[in-house]
Amino acid sequence: MTDAVEFDSTTFRRVLGHYPTGVCVVTAVDQDGPTGMVVGSFTSVSLDPPLVAFFPAKSSSSWPRIEQAGRFCVNVLASDQQLLCRQFSAKGADKFAGVAHRVSFLGSPILDGVVAWIDCTLEAVHEAGDHYIVLGRVKALEVDRPDKPLLFFQGAYGEFAHLP
Repeated sequence: MTDAVEFDSTTFRRVLGHYPTGVCVVTAVDQDGPTGMVVGSFTSVSLDPPLVAFFPAKSSSSWPRIEQAGRFCVNVLASDQQLLCRQFSAKGADKFAGVAHRVSFLGSPILDGVVAWIDCTLEAVHEAGDHYIVLGRVKALEVDRPDKPLLFFQGAYGEFAHLP
C-alpha cells in the first residue's frame, strides 16, 4: 500500500479551490512607510491566549516588511471591496495610493470600510513548505461594519448569502 495518491499542483489547487476563503489585507508600517498584502489564509487559533494566524508565501515581497515591523493589522474586507483587494494584490505598486485609513492602537493601518480589524503583535513564524505560518497575538479588535465579507471561491470573488 502506498502512502499517498499521486497528484500535481494543478489538481491540488483545483480541489482546494472548492473551499471558500475570506479575504483580508494584512497591513503594517516599517521604516519605509505603510505596507500590505492580501491573504486568503487567515484563521483564529486560540482564545487563551488570543492568537490568529495567516500564511504568506515565501516569495512574498510584502511579508518581510511586515515581519520586520513586528506588528500587523488584519483587515477583513467587505464584499464591495474587490477593487481594494486587487490594488493590494498588485506587485510593485503603491498599494496605499488613494486608500483611506486610520492608525490602529499598535500603529498599523486600519483600512476604511472593512468589516472588521484585528491588531496584533508578531508571536511566532514557522516554515511550512513554500509558505510561512505566522502567529499573531491579538491586542485589539473590532467590527467596523457588520456587512457581508468578501469571499474567494473557485478562482472568483463573491459574497456570503444566508440560507432561508
